[in-house]
Amino acid sequence: MTVPTTGPDTGPDTGPDTGPIKVLIVDDHPVVRRGLRVLLEVQDGIEVAGEAGGGATALALAAELSPDVVLLDLKLPGMDGIAVLTALKAGDSTARVLVLTSATEPASASLALRSGAAGVVYKDVDPDALVRAIRSVHDGHLLLAPEAAGSLVRNGGWHPVAGLDALTGREREVLAEIAKGRSNREIARALTVSEKTVKAHVSSVLAKLGVQDRTQAALIAVRHERG
Repeated sequence: MTVPTTGPDTGPDTGPDTGPIKVLIVDDHPVVRRGLRVLLEVQDGIEVAGEAGGGATALALAAELSPDVVLLDLKLPGMDGIAVLTALKAGDSTARVLVLTSATEPASASLALRSGAAGVVYKDVDPDALVRAIRSVHDGHLLLAPEAAGSLVRNGGWHPVAGLDALTGREREVLAEIAKGRSNREIARALTVSEKTVKAHVSSVLAKLGVQDRTQAALIAVRHERG
């Protein structure tokens, strides 16, 4: 499941590529970092900017290297991944953060997203799927591994609210497109309306559902579909 970015009403519409995607790898296991580096260095359009084994080092390198994507483990010594996310969000970093974790509890994925992660995938992810995930979050989407999305829905990570019934027909269409992982630009194209109109609909959908971001709205849509 991919969901366009985390802003309260819209996500960024990315422009043309200006170079390779610079990735900062953050994991406390050297073997894991080495494996990720080997995987990413052979990918077209991806460059490993650096790697860190702890949270403080990750923040220093993020400031120094200005990566496009930070591939972040949550379980780090000292300053953990959530603290790193919080610090990056509070600072002026423009990096998108993709959490790569072995922590499968729904609360971990929920907390990571609320702390500013652009996506959550698990460490048993297929290598090709991980590469696609990196490209996806770089392109401005918010991504949840199917297992993470399913866990949040099954375990009540976010709850549907009565406001779902208040949506207009067009707003329901917009919500369905959000749940498919489409950006405002893609929704505008699909519904044959302007991006400005889509932005207004998204704001209205979030307000009526009583949620703060598109991820929560999309999970409400998924849960509603499953009845």
